[in-house]
Amino acid sequence: MFTGIVEEVGTVKAIQKGSSSSFIRIQADRIFEDMHLGDSIAVNGVCLTVTEFGGNVFRADVMNETLSRSSLGQLKNGSPVNLERAMAANGRFGGHIVSGHIDGTGTVSKIENDGIAVWYTISADSGIMRYIVEKGSIAIDGISLTVAKVTDGSFSVSIIPHTAEQTILSSKKIGDIVNLENDIVGKYVEKLIAPLQDNNKKQSSISMEFLAKHGF
Repeated sequence: MFTGIVEEVGTVKAIQKGSSSSFIRIQADRIFEDMHLGDSIAVNGVCLTVTEFGGNVFRADVMNETLSRSSLGQLKNGSPVNLERAMAANGRFGGHIVSGHIDGTGTVSKIENDGIAVWYTISADSGIMRYIVEKGSIAIDGISLTVAKVTDGSFSVSIIPHTAEQTILSSKKIGDIVNLENDIVGKYVEKLIAPLQDNNKKQSSISMEFLAKHGF
């Protein structure tokens, strides 16, 4: 489990791609303070398992499913990546609940300066957009952000200077692909409600209208 608060930006040192899986080596600093084999590290929002580490470089295996559902397949030597260790039980919950399981990818379609802030507009397909609500949470490349605007096929976030400096988002250009993870709460609510509605069973008192009326 992660919070979407990026701890540092690491650098890809090596990538080896195979027919059914790949592995990646990433150089970093801070995340090695208490690293152990088997630890979970979010790399651009994708939860990966540490299989080897030493000399401030760790290795993680990447399955084809992960490559096909995320932007990790586009990384190359020298690419910067957002890194976050799994949340400690005694840590502050500064962002929102992030599982590290990517729902899909989006495309940067617009970048606009607004004083000290920068607006990023991300285009995404309907399967992702259905869970995105204004003032709700979204993880972009593992960064916990608040959705400021929503249209039928895109959403926008406003980035403060600190976020731009501490993550790779400021290096993104129009047309770049980003990993997206929807707020996990909305997906579970839909899953619990849908069977009751689809099968004409006894209706739950909790409906989409009920949730909307009460601010969810």
